[in-house]
Amino acid sequence: MAGTLYIVATPIGNLNDLTPRAAATFGMVDFIAAEDTRVTLRLLNHLGLKKPLVSYYEHNQREKDDYILQRVMDGENCALCSDAGMPAISDPGEAIVRKALEQGISVVPIPAAAACITALAVSGQDTSRFVFEGFLPAQTRQRRQRLEQLVGEERTMIFYEAPHKLKATLTAMEQVFGPERSITLARELTKLHEEICKTTLGEALQQLEQTPARGEYVLVLAGGEPVEQESQPLTLEEVAAQARQLVEEGMAPTAAAKQAAAKSPFTKDQVYRQLLEE
Repeated sequence: MAGTLYIVATPIGNLNDLTPRAAATFGMVDFIAAEDTRVTLRLLNHLGLKKPLVSYYEHNQREKDDYILQRVMDGENCALCSDAGMPAISDPGEAIVRKALEQGISVVPIPAAAACITALAVSGQDTSRFVFEGFLPAQTRQRRQRLEQLVGEERTMIFYEAPHKLKATLTAMEQVFGPERSITLARELTKLHEEICKTTLGEALQQLEQTPARGEYVLVLAGGEPVEQESQPLTLEEVAAQARQLVEEGMAPTAAAKQAAAKSPFTKDQVYRQLLEE
């Protein structure tokens, strides 16, 4: 009889947030697949447990998937955990969960805190509708392209970012969405130096010049304002005027043209050319 793959959430910073069910699951499984065995070993030591550990992270997941799942198929129970938070969310665990389900293996969630939801709850932004974007691409061009795809997004957007990339990400966001767009920066959640700051993109960049980024960040960005439907179709000149207003507010011309064109009969290129002519 096959065993079970448990997806176990671990604390995002404070060890006191470990749930009794998670601790019990670590105690009963046969082995643990861990993103970083050193991090998980410290957690097990905190619990007074000793368990066989299998390293499972981004760069070895393909070679370890079959090994782990075969052991589960042979009757062993496995707990999959990441360094912090819920596995399989912006995390390599996504792949093994999919494969386990395809093979008919029972997958059981052991939930707890996730940094994205924790940050959203205390962000002061609209929580009724949101979209999780995870980490943006590291390359400047790809990062910009991803953000421009979100120009018309009206839902709250959640991103993860490392401290050494924060300035570049905020700069790109300011260029695409404008300096007045509301954003909440949450860092070191549940840890000693936890900080939650609701501000604007422009002010966030100014603050970053004075206080260097430290710790892992969750960025909760306000969605755009809904575009009112016009009773009469807008002319190209009127759409270009909307784009010009966005540029005056700090948005990049290409992003402004894309946002203005989104709910008009004109393409981004048409609006952009008209914007340049006026």
